[in-house]
This record gives sequence, structure tokens and C-alpha cells, in this order.
Amino acid sequence: MGFSAGDASKGASLFKTRCAQCHTLGEGEGNKVGPNLHGLFGRKTGQVEGFSYTAANVNKGVVWGEETLFEYLENPKKYIPGTKMAFAGLKKEKDRNDLITHLKEATK
Repeated sequence: MGFSAGDASKGASLFKTRCAQCHTLGEGEGNKVGPNLHGLFGRKTGQVEGFSYTAANVNKGVVWGEETLFEYLENPKKYIPGTKMAFAGLKKEKDRNDLITHLKEATK
């Protein structure tokens, strides 16, 4: 299975409850515990200016898109062993689809 378009409003709620404590989305917003996600799609891992990534994240070298995020968000520590993102992941495919659909709109 892989990514399929989800419900952006449900994704926004998921972001608010599961992601917003560590990440911002808007252009020019600062980094928190995690990097700002503006411009996420099409960007390689570990590239946000002013954010201190682990070598594991920088060296992963994948480009973030629907499919890479779909896999990553299921189990971040499995996808990038050594990441400092302390998020267990979203096990449900529907939740990941909804969140990614929201992120595609919110990070442009």
C-alpha cells in the first residue's frame, strides 16, 4: 500500500494534537524542538537552516514526498535509525494519509 489522498481537515486536527508541539508550518516561522516544515515536499532530509539535525537524518538523503512521508510517519525511528524525533508514529494508514494531505497544503 502507499499514500492516497486523505481528509485535510482531519489531518489538520492530527497535526494540532500530535505534531504542533514540536513543528511549525508557516514560511518564516521558527524551529521548535523539531524543524519548521514549510517547503517540506521536495526537500531532502536534514536541510532546514538553523536546525541541529542528527547525522542519521542528514545522511538519510531521501527527498520528502507523499511516499517517503507515508513510510516515515509509520515508524520514524525505523525509517531513520538514530533520529532524535521522539514520535512513535501513526500506525493507521488513514491517519498518515490525512496528515500528509494536510501537510501538502499547509507547507506550500
